[in-house]
Amino acid sequence: MLRWLTAGESHGPQLTVVIEGLPAGLAISEDDLRRDLARRQGGHGRGGRQKIETDFARIVSGVRGGFTIGSPVTLVLENKDHVNWTAEMTASTEGFAPKPVTRLRPGHADLAGALKYGHTDVRNVLERSSARETATRVAAGGVARKLLGHFGVEILSFTQSIGRTDIGFEGVDVDTVTVEEIEASPVRCPDPEASQRMVADIDEVGERGDTLGGTFRIVARGVPIGLGSYVHWDRKLDGRLAQAVLSINAIKGVEFGAGFEGSARPGSEFHDQIDYEGGKFRHLTNRAGGLTGGVTNGEPIDLRVAIKPISTMKKPMQSIDLKTKEKVEAHYERSDVCVVPAAGVIGEAVVALTLADAFLEKFGGDSMAELERNYRSYMESIAN
Repeated sequence: MLRWLTAGESHGPQLTVVIEGLPAGLAISEDDLRRDLARRQGGHGRGGRQKIETDFARIVSGVRGGFTIGSPVTLVLENKDHVNWTAEMTASTEGFAPKPVTRLRPGHADLAGALKYGHTDVRNVLERSSARETATRVAAGGVARKLLGHFGVEILSFTQSIGRTDIGFEGVDVDTVTVEEIEASPVRCPDPEASQRMVADIDEVGERGDTLGGTFRIVARGVPIGLGSYVHWDRKLDGRLAQAVLSINAIKGVEFGAGFEGSARPGSEFHDQIDYEGGKFRHLTNRAGGLTGGVTNGEPIDLRVAIKPISTMKKPMQSIDLKTKEKVEAHYERSDVCVVPAAGVIGEAVVALTLADAFLEKFGGDSMAELERNYRSYMESIAN
C-alpha cells in the first residue's frame, strides 16, 4: 500500500510531502524530480508567482546513497516568497501581524471554508486551499513515476482544449504522440495550429482581466493487465483514478476513453473488439480508455479532464464581505490567466501515484528485487 500526505501553506516557509510504502532499492535522486516541477510552473498564461518560485524538492528521509531504504520518504519544497510574508504567516504569537482578508472570492473555498472552520480571516482558508499545494503532489508523483518507469510504464499529458478551441477526442493518436511534440507547444498541445489559436485566446482574455479553462488528457502507456479489481466498489481502478484527478484544484469533470461522446453511440460502435495476435490479447480500439470492470485491460489508460477557468481574476467579480455582509469587489490574490497546460502535469502526478499504489497492491514486495520477481512471474503466467 502506497500512502502519502502533504502539509504546508501557500506562503508558509515550506511544503512537505511524506510517502510511505515504497520498496527498498528504488533508485531516486533530487534531479529525478526537477523536470516535472519545472513543467508544472510552465505554460502560456501563468502568473507572477512562477517567476518567484523555482521549485526544488529536497529529499530529507527514506533515501540513502541514491536508493530508497524502505522507510517513509520525505520531500521538502521551500517557499521562496515566504520572506515577504513572515509577519502574516508566523506560527508564533510574537511578531504576528495579520492583514485579515474578508472579501470573499466567488469560485474559491473562501465562504464554505470560513463557515466550516469558524474563521473570520479568509487567509486561513486560502493558504491551504491554494493550488500551491499541488507542487508537493508533483514531487511525490515524480517518485511514483520512477517506480512505474522501472517496469515500462510511461505517463504523459497534453492539452485537448482551451476555451472553445478543441482538437477533439481523435485529434491525437495517444499510442504514438511523443513528449517532444507536446512540450514543443507553449500550451502543451501537439496540434500546432490549435496551439496558436489557444495562445491567442489566452492573450485576448488576459487583456480583459478574465480567465480561461479547458480540458487535458492523461495517458498511461505500458500498464499491465490486471491492476485494480471488479470485486468491490472501492477497489475499482477507474474510480480511484477519478477521485485522484478530481482532488486537483479547479477540476470539474473526468471521463475515460470516448466518455460522454461515446455514450451517444450504439453499443456496436462503442465497445472495443477483442483480438489475439502475436501470443497476446489486444483490443482493436480503446474507447473504454484502458479499463474494463475497474481493471486495466492492457490498452493505454486514457482520461480526459475538465478544469474550470481560474476563479481569481484581475477584474474582480462582485461579492460579499464576510464581516460586514456588504457588497464588495472580490479580493484579488495574484493569479494566472490559464492553467490548463500546468494542470496536465499535476494530473500526471496523481495518476502516477494511484497507479503505483495499484501496482504495489498487485505485485507486493518490500524490495525492488522482490517486486521484480513477482512482476515477472505474473507477466509470464498471463503470456501462456
